[in-house]
Amino acid sequence: MHTQRRNLSALSPRVGLSALAVTGLLATAACGTESGDGGAKDPGAASVGTRQATGLTGKQWNVESVTADGKTQDAPAGAHVEFGKDGKVGGNYGCNHFGATAEIEGDTITIGDDTVKTEMACTADGAMSFESKLGEAISDSTIKAEVNDDKLTLTTEDGYTVKLTAEKQADLYGTKWNVTGTVKVDDKGDAAGGSAVALASEAEGKVHLTFDEKGTVRGELGCNKVTAKATVGDGTITLGAPGTTRKMCSDSLMDTERSLLKLFGGTVKYQLKGGKLTLTSENGAGLEAVAAK
Repeated sequence: MHTQRRNLSALSPRVGLSALAVTGLLATAACGTESGDGGAKDPGAASVGTRQATGLTGKQWNVESVTADGKTQDAPAGAHVEFGKDGKVGGNYGCNHFGATAEIEGDTITIGDDTVKTEMACTADGAMSFESKLGEAISDSTIKAEVNDDKLTLTTEDGYTVKLTAEKQADLYGTKWNVTGTVKVDDKGDAAGGSAVALASEAEGKVHLTFDEKGTVRGELGCNKVTAKATVGDGTITLGAPGTTRKMCSDSLMDTERSLLKLFGGTVKYQLKGGKLTLTSENGAGLEAVAAK
C-alpha cells in the first residue's frame, strides 16, 4: 500500500472546506450519542462490506501517540479516529478532519486511498508534524487492530504503531467545553454540509462554555466573559440573552466573539458524542467544542 500517498504537509492557511462534510462520511450510529437532529444519516454514504472487529466500531478513539522509526510522538488534543459500521473511517488528525473508506476483516483494517480532509494550518506546537505522521499511518493502509478493553493499538505494514484510548461519554453539565471552531449552517439550521472553521490562532484555548443543572451557561468568548440562561430540552438548548463584560480586544478576538454571540437569544440544536459537543442555530451560527481533560 502507500503507493499513492497524499502530501499531508502541503496545507493552505485556514480555509473553510467542510469539516462536517468530511466527518459526515463516517455517518456512524455510535453508542452514547445524544442528538437534536433525529440521528439522520448521510444519504450519500456508500457502504463497504465489513465484518466488524469486536469493540472497534461505534466509538471515538482518542489518539495517544504515533511511533515510527523508533520515535514516538504524543498526540495533540483533539486527535481521534472513528470506525463506522458502514465501512468508513473518519476523525481528526490533531488539526484537520479527515474521512475515508475502510474495510474491516477480523483484526485487519484496509483503509482506502480515497482520503479527503480539511486544509487548515494549525499553530499549536507539533500539530502539523503529528498530523503528517498520523496521516501516513492511517491513509491508504493495511492495519492490524488489537482491542484491549478501552485501549486500541493499530500497527501498519509500514511499521507505524498508533496508540488510542476510547473516549468516555462526557456530561453536558459541569464539563468545561473548550471551543475549537465555529460552524456555519444552512437556512434550516442543519450543520451537515456546512463548514467548520478553526478559531483564529489568537483565540485558541481562550474560548469555553460550561452548563450547569440550574439552567445557566457561563464561559469566555475569547475576549469577554459571558453568562446566560440555558434551558436544555430534547436535543435542544434555549439560550437567553447574553450578559457579557465590556472589554475591547483585537479584531480577530472580537470577530470570534461576535460569531459566537449569534448563538444566544434563541434555541440551538445540540449533539453530544463522546467528548465532543456541537451547537447549531437556524440563523447560521454554530460551534464545535471538546471536553477539557
